[in-house]
Amino acid sequence: MTETSLSAAPLSAAAAQRLPLTVTILTRNERHNIAECIASVQSFASQIVVVDNASTDGTADIARAAGAEVYVTPDWPGFGPQKNRALSYATQPWVLSLDADERVTPELATEIAAALGDTSRAGYRMPRLSQFLGHWVRHCGWYPDHVLRLFRREAGRFSDNLVHERVIVDGAIGTLSHHLLHYSYTEARQVEDKIQRYARAGAKEMALRGKRVSPLKPWINGGWAFVRTYFLRRGFLDGATGAAIARMNARSAFLKYDLLRRGES
Repeated sequence: MTETSLSAAPLSAAAAQRLPLTVTILTRNERHNIAECIASVQSFASQIVVVDNASTDGTADIARAAGAEVYVTPDWPGFGPQKNRALSYATQPWVLSLDADERVTPELATEIAAALGDTSRAGYRMPRLSQFLGHWVRHCGWYPDHVLRLFRREAGRFSDNLVHERVIVDGAIGTLSHHLLHYSYTEARQVEDKIQRYARAGAKEMALRGKRVSPLKPWINGGWAFVRTYFLRRGFLDGATGAAIARMNARSAFLKYDLLRRGES
């Protein structure tokens, strides 16, 4: 199997069995993603929990039909609190937290099965390989993107950040070698939607901390985001894709600070 393919050899006998593992997934209008996300873990996870933020495209029904436990919430408290909400429904000793646009490959599933038997670790990071508008990204600060997603339920929780939340684990952390595949943006409108959502969430978080900015701050941070992504993180090696990601990061940074400056968070 190539690292960008999901059509691989069958799982080993160990991974094919149900593992003491709950998979948690947050959704909001993820009709185009949720079935494939669930399918990538269905053969080995003992429990799949989907917490849906009042989707209007049938996401919840698709998730139920795929075998997940679905909990619909009308409110949106932010990514950290919502992920802790999903965590509260977990019943298994281990938790794997996924986004709806992520896929677990058979190789990663086999590695997860082996990792759960290691009593010396409380959590694991895994390298995430992301796709942007059909292109796999190797630079821009996107790769290798080691994300902490697998952890013992009693040893981990999410920070309360409204955006860019992180897992807080009490114990030793290991690192897996196989990729978690991330189909982050499949069409241009998703790019703008995410820029808007993350910028508003980031501005709100800063406003809650009492942060104030000057009129120049949006321009400074937007420009720096482009330089950091395209030059310092070698986004230029990803060609036109790298340039597009640098522009996206610049726009997101500018908008976040501009919303804060104008009090529109």
